[in-house]
Amino acid sequence: MKIKEVNDYLDYLQYEKNYSKYTILNYKDDIEEFIDYIESEGLEFKDIVYSDIRFYLMYLKDNKHDDNSSIDRKLSSLRGFYKYLANNNIVQTNVFSLVNGVKKAKKLPRFFEYNELEELFNACNLDNALGQRDRLILEMLYATGVRVGELVNVKIEDIDESSRTILILGKGNKERYVTYGDYCSEILDLYLKEGYAKLNINNSPYLFLNSKGGRISDRGVRYILDQIIKKTSIKKNISPHMIRHSFATHLLNAGADLLSVQKLLGHESIKATQIYTHVTTDRLKEVYFKNFPRRLDKNLYYLFLLIKYIL
Repeated sequence: MKIKEVNDYLDYLQYEKNYSKYTILNYKDDIEEFIDYIESEGLEFKDIVYSDIRFYLMYLKDNKHDDNSSIDRKLSSLRGFYKYLANNNIVQTNVFSLVNGVKKAKKLPRFFEYNELEELFNACNLDNALGQRDRLILEMLYATGVRVGELVNVKIEDIDESSRTILILGKGNKERYVTYGDYCSEILDLYLKEGYAKLNINNSPYLFLNSKGGRISDRGVRYILDQIIKKTSIKKNISPHMIRHSFATHLLNAGADLLSVQKLLGHESIKATQIYTHVTTDRLKEVYFKNFPRRLDKNLYYLFLLIKYIL
């Protein structure tokens, strides 16, 4: 679809907002789907009114059978697009600002247990360049909690090995430093000495390279993770964000405070980080009911006290 306003908006997301290619592709699909619908109804996307959006939502629900999460994402994409159009005087108002997101059940972030992460790490072959790179991808995602779009943009010059910090360019071109520990440092040293030297045939400044010596893409990382988990006994889907969830959840379970985790994740709002407190609360309940004696039946509790007294 060649619509100037759409292409200009996608360029804006890429060059000014620094969104990942994966995110931009989702925006593109959502916007083009809406414009296709509007044109099929004989309307012009610049002239839509509130009632047109309501009919579109009915179309997504009744005809396409989209779930609430998908509909909410599409509304978010279109809200951002029409805000851009309004700010550039292409439309008079952002009509999507009048539309609330659909209600959806809150999903707790899925994460890996530490033993599962160990199995993932051990599935990488450190005897070759690609295996070393893949292991470092896992180690760095888990050690820093960075987004996949941030990971693939890491350059060699961004890494300070003496302080074990990495300069990350996050959403909205905001910079932050993340830290990594011994395990990640060890694999990073190995990769830079061996694997990176073999892969970097084009003198690339980027840390993570594909087999042709170019910067690896977001989708490339997702494909690599899919291949790694197939070598394990883990029966879960994997994504870079799931490792990010694991990073945050494990920190909170170990006693880290929410504000520190917020800064490490690069969240603008504490609300985005608070979702992890639900996970840690569930874990606390699990520990409580598994270990606290007074949650038992009274007779079992007294038996527990008797055994403890005898011992």
